Amino acid sequence: MTSPQDQSLFARIESRLFDDHRQNSTADATGTHHPHDEHRQQRNVADLMVQCLVQEGVEVIFGIPGEENIPFIEALERDGRIRFVVTRHEQGAGFMALTYAHLTGKPGVCLATLGPGALNLTLPVACANASNTPLVALCAQGNIDRIHKESHQIIDLVSVFRPITRWTNMILSPAAVTETMRKGFSLAQRKRPAATCIILPEDIAEQPAPADAEPLSRAMQVHTVPTPADIESAADIIAKAQHPIILAGNGVSRANADYQLRVLSEQLNAPVATTFEGKGVFSDRHRNALGVVGFMRHDYENFAFDDADLIIAIGFSIQQFDPVKINPRNDKKIIHINTFVEDTDAHYTTTLNIIADIDATLTQLIDALRERSVTFDNAESDIRKLLTSEFESCKDDDAFPMKPQRVVYDTRKALSDSDVALVDTGALKMWMARLYPTYLPNTCIIDNSLSTMGWTLPGAIGASLARHGRPILAVMGDGSFMMNVQEIETAVRLGCHIVILVWVDRAYGLIKWKMELHNGRHDDVDFTNPDFVKLAESFGAHGHLVTSADDLKPAIESAMMADGGVHIIACPVDYRENIKLTDKLGELELNS
Repeated sequence: MTSPQDQSLFARIESRLFDDHRQNSTADATGTHHPHDEHRQQRNVADLMVQCLVQEGVEVIFGIPGEENIPFIEALERDGRIRFVVTRHEQGAGFMALTYAHLTGKPGVCLATLGPGALNLTLPVACANASNTPLVALCAQGNIDRIHKESHQIIDLVSVFRPITRWTNMILSPAAVTETMRKGFSLAQRKRPAATCIILPEDIAEQPAPADAEPLSRAMQVHTVPTPADIESAADIIAKAQHPIILAGNGVSRANADYQLRVLSEQLNAPVATTFEGKGVFSDRHRNALGVVGFMRHDYENFAFDDADLIIAIGFSIQQFDPVKINPRNDKKIIHINTFVEDTDAHYTTTLNIIADIDATLTQLIDALRERSVTFDNAESDIRKLLTSEFESCKDDDAFPMKPQRVVYDTRKALSDSDVALVDTGALKMWMARLYPTYLPNTCIIDNSLSTMGWTLPGAIGASLARHGRPILAVMGDGSFMMNVQEIETAVRLGCHIVILVWVDRAYGLIKWKMELHNGRHDDVDFTNPDFVKLAESFGAHGHLVTSADDLKPAIESAMMADGGVHIIACPVDYRENIKLTDKLGELELNS
């Protein structure tokens, strides 16, 4: 409790501060010269950075203001051409930028202040880097006269971000701005897209920009075509194969090469499997579609790889899943077609690397194989029948909580072919990746490189902006949902139309599943949840609790067809099906 003397002191201080503020305000209002007016009217480094961002085609930045990035925020407002989206956490800002980039193909941009703000960006930045998504992170820093020592909120951000980006740099001179900005965006968009980070100290941001400095022009993308020798070598290897199989990764969607992929498959009559991240690049309606690889060693698709003597890997990177699952004896020839050389792996020893544009490579390879009349006599695989049977196995099952198979089936039936579903990490990812039929690229987006939890809620906001307000479905477990739940406020404030389907089991379901596989029991994975309906309503969103198996599909349809708004659907799920699935697949034998 304060003494009378303390109260008097506080009153005097408050009065003095108010008087000083009133005098400054009066002076400004009457046109009296302010000592900083001249500086404010000059173009500073922050202004020049914003001009560079406009030159790079940036339309939106996601982030949180902080003391040290105030000059940059002010510059954004002065310019007015870039939309700034205020988020509730820097991690949310990064995932919004990442998903925006994934769907547009343009670098996503996120902003944080120094120290703790910048550190909160590290997860989405690392995720973008791992999944080959172009992203540019902008971070503030303290004045350069104190970054060499221990100082309030100072972290060596260059050292922090360098291992998780393609390139990180701190601007230490106004003269370095235009080159740094151009390099940051150029490296993010190379043939292997990645994350970059640009750090701007506060005092540098406020320095005058060089009078003659102008944003550097964006370089035209150069298409790299394969050599005739590469195409001939690939055609020779394919012609000599007995059982080729195509493995398609997310590089196919980046290259917009899904049409060429389908033509190649039909030309050869070769089966196609995709990675989790490649879902949709080959329609699951096609007779040659095998579904996804990456779940476990004995899933249906793996039997097709067991029989294959040649893998044609297109747009694939080994970070998406371990090649040992499809080439355990390292006895298969591999043709690697991508814009970059893959990392070294004992079970991914390539016979031929074609490092060129994927669409151009496939177009020329199709022509070469057509001239040779190379095709294979493959009947429609039993694998498709098994997947379809499992997908439909619980469509009429009324059990509640709902079986995962019924949840996936009803989700698919509630969405159109072109609707976008973002699938979070957890047990639900395994069910959605395996069973959710996907017909178009970038309509079922899964992170299987860093496999980050909690990305889809903020990701849905980025997707909503990228798709100009079309409804977006985010499929999450209750563990993931609570990790970035604060971004519901951002979604409501922005007027996004997103639907969040929460699979409720009150546990970290995937880890529980793996613990039970490991030793038949689980520990320390269970938790409780809030009332999801009331939680949604407290944010100004719409909440719905599924109370029967027949309730889910109409709930999703209603939310997707609504006139906008944020909709949270909580659906209790019975994960006892997890162990039943792995027991079945572990014992599975398939006639080749």
